[in-house]
Amino acid sequence: MTIATTEPLWTIEEVSAFLRIPVDTLYQWRSRRTGPRAFKVGRHLRYDPAEVRSWLTGQGGDDGRR
Repeated sequence: MTIATTEPLWTIEEVSAFLRIPVDTLYQWRSRRTGPRAFKVGRHLRYDPAEVRSWLTGQGGDDGRR
C-alpha cells in the first residue's frame, strides 16, 4: 500500500473538525468498517486528507432538494 500525499496526515480530531462530526462517530464508523479509511501509525489513527475528501465526495447523499 502506497500513500502519495503532499499534505501531512490528519489526526482523528482534525477529521472530526473537517467533517463537523464527533470523534466518537469516527470510532464507530471504523468499527463498522464505514467512513473514510484510517491508518494505524503506532498507536494512533491517521487519515490521508485526499482520501477523506474523496470519501466525502463519493457520499452523494440527499442534499434536501427534491
